[in-house]
Amino acid sequence: MATEGMKPFCAIYSTFLQRAYDQIMHDVALQSLPVRFAMDRAGLVGADGATHAGIFDIAYLGCLPGMVLMAAADEVELMHMVATAAAIDDGPSAFRYPRGEGLGLDLPARGTVLPIGRGRVLREGTSIAILSYGARLAECLKAADELSTHGLSCTVADARFAKPLDAALVERLAREHEVLITIEEGSILGFGGLVMHHLAARGLLDGGVKIRPMCLPDRFIDHDAPRKQYDEAGLNAPQIVATALAALGQSAKARPARA
Repeated sequence: MATEGMKPFCAIYSTFLQRAYDQIMHDVALQSLPVRFAMDRAGLVGADGATHAGIFDIAYLGCLPGMVLMAAADEVELMHMVATAAAIDDGPSAFRYPRGEGLGLDLPARGTVLPIGRGRVLREGTSIAILSYGARLAECLKAADELSTHGLSCTVADARFAKPLDAALVERLAREHEVLITIEEGSILGFGGLVMHHLAARGLLDGGVKIRPMCLPDRFIDHDAPRKQYDEAGLNAPQIVATALAALGQSAKARPARA
């Protein structure tokens, strides 16, 4: 369909898409065909358990040349990413979104096409930068609120794209903050790996910023309530706070982070 000018969307669970990896590479990416992969069940999936958890797609798609990768922070962002994928006609794209409900945001009549490879800054600060890729953004904002009670000013940014990476945003966050934390609902060597590779190639890890990648642990997580799963994975607001404080040589014991 893509070779004949149509706009195919392949709506599929992330964990099922990985079973077709050879087809993604040879039949789509190698030919630069504009197939759009809509990946449901991104991250941990509650009662569906480890068999359906979308853990690896950032890593296994991020290495493919020409692939545009997006992750929606909320339901409005998901609408924008559907519109963006529909507008990409020169190569493959993919966007991920979690199982479950949205945040209850007011939805526009239609999504807006996003600038490719551009993130957004939701809060400006001076000490700690929290760069979220995907649906942990709400927890990042909670963590920033808690860190402010410790006297720490936080920038919170939504990367939107893992590939192409918003290089200008990533470099600014690294240069202007003492700590940079990346957060994703995916495995090691995903978004955080792409960020660190970019910064290392430009010499921005040679000194100065303390970078702390936060991703899913190197093990499978059994079914449970999503909140408990992300507590076990260490990706909720209290763990983000603890990571930031530890990077600064401080402790959260005096003022526990709010759940």
